[in-house]
Amino acid sequence: MSLSNTYKRTKPIFKLNQPDDTYKFQPLPAPCGKYPYRLKPDFKDITTKMVFHVVGDTGGIKSPAFQRLIAEEMAKQCMVTGADRPSFLYHAGDIVYHFGEADQYERQFFTPYKNYPLPIYAIAGNHDSDVNTTAATPYESLAPFANVFCGENPRPVPFGDNKDRKSGVQPHVYWTLQTPLANIIGLHSNVPKFGVVTEEQKLWFIDELKQAAKEKEDKAIIVFIHHAPYSADINHGSSLPMINFMEVCFTAAGVRPDLVVSGHVHNYQRYLKLYDDGVRVPFIVCGGGGFDELHSLAEQDDPRFTDDNPLFDNVELKGYCVMQHGFLKLEVEKKPDGLYIGGKYYAIPHEGLPEETDAPLFEHFEFKLHR
Repeated sequence: MSLSNTYKRTKPIFKLNQPDDTYKFQPLPAPCGKYPYRLKPDFKDITTKMVFHVVGDTGGIKSPAFQRLIAEEMAKQCMVTGADRPSFLYHAGDIVYHFGEADQYERQFFTPYKNYPLPIYAIAGNHDSDVNTTAATPYESLAPFANVFCGENPRPVPFGDNKDRKSGVQPHVYWTLQTPLANIIGLHSNVPKFGVVTEEQKLWFIDELKQAAKEKEDKAIIVFIHHAPYSADINHGSSLPMINFMEVCFTAAGVRPDLVVSGHVHNYQRYLKLYDDGVRVPFIVCGGGGFDELHSLAEQDDPRFTDDNPLFDNVELKGYCVMQHGFLKLEVEKKPDGLYIGGKYYAIPHEGLPEETDAPLFEHFEFKLHR
């Protein structure tokens, strides 16, 4: 969408006068795997190009048709052959609304994604991490998420209609997916509106950035975190805690990722942050995956928001898609002159698609990684 429309936004914003809700923080479950929580699947078909889907905030309660349509469109893209076929789906969180309850997984995840033919990896969102204190059967934060996505070995998922369904094998709720062309570091930012990351996880993240940097000549470094550091939407805006967390870790590690991807905000936004050494890092919001409530951007003259902050001086909004659901297809490719990351964002009108029509391409981008 052109940035010259009514929003006239070129920078992210902060939402003013927000209450402190860090009391909503929930303790993390014990890891399923061994430190440093890395998973290296056998991606034997990936050589010089890797393609994978990205989606966030897919859960649906009032209008489940949107999450189903997104899942169906991604599944259709898996039918191609060759180097352009995706290898997996990475979920940016908020799989089940509103409290990550086990009895909602069948409706909000298992059924819509039953025909998606590839592995699905995930980080948890704030709704996946929250707890319904009035639930008939008490449960701990992230227990259902861990039952679906985590484990040392595949094991039966203890809920849902398919009794043969097996769990994933992610080692923890924060973890690194090691692929032939990228190290993908997934973080857990908990329940509060603007996110909270524990000191233990912070130290782990710094170490994982350092480890990933040892392979940066051959692999991209991609970070996933549910709460978006930068956003111009009316519901959340940017997260100061996540901005500070990221920059402190980048400085401590002496390493910056090549791309940061988030959900939480129910739309698509693509930012470029220019650092003092001239390197630009994209920050992408990809949270329009199915929840019926979509988020518009704040009008320029809305007094509830501000973009007047030095933290935004070198952050530019390059593209966005609001009031349409959608998903991203990322590509990491090793070309003769270096590594590249490309992205294609597919958007679906709120009224849906005509019969036999594929999701239209909304925008695409590509950039060479700084090495």
